[in-house]
Amino acid sequence: MIYKIRVILDAEDDIFRDIEIEGSTTLEEFHNAITQAFGFLGNEMASFYTCDEEWHQDEEIALFDMSESGSDVRLMSQVLLQDVVTESSTKLIYVYDFLSMWTFFVELADIVERTDGQIYPNILFSFGEIPDSPPEKKFEADESEFDFDNTLDNYEDLDFDENWN
Repeated sequence: MIYKIRVILDAEDDIFRDIEIEGSTTLEEFHNAITQAFGFLGNEMASFYTCDEEWHQDEEIALFDMSESGSDVRLMSQVLLQDVVTESSTKLIYVYDFLSMWTFFVELADIVERTDGQIYPNILFSFGEIPDSPPEKKFEADESEFDFDNTLDNYEDLDFDENWN
């Protein structure tokens, strides 16, 4: 089956690419298609993240395992697109270059039959130009989760050994 997917740069201006790609493609191959569609070299670290309908990030699927000990992080080369994007779970978040944090919203638009003679991946539509630098991100904590004002109330009462691990 062929997946028609819209990949949208998280930016103020509309910048997106509509890509047709085989569902049996690995996420590493999909990563390569995205970087080529947006004009990146593809030589930076990247990850996909599963997410819910409101784009709340969940499980990471990394290009490489960067942990010191073999962790249980899923790798793009071992995960098929059709295993994480389905008709009931249509969204992914894609982050390219963790120093620049190019962030994309990936959404399944349709699943269709293969067209004879068509080469995949195929860019169906390209809209907008990538800016010279990534859009600035604002990282804000949910204030209801942690009370910073009351965290260190008793800090002065602790002796030296309790302040250091």
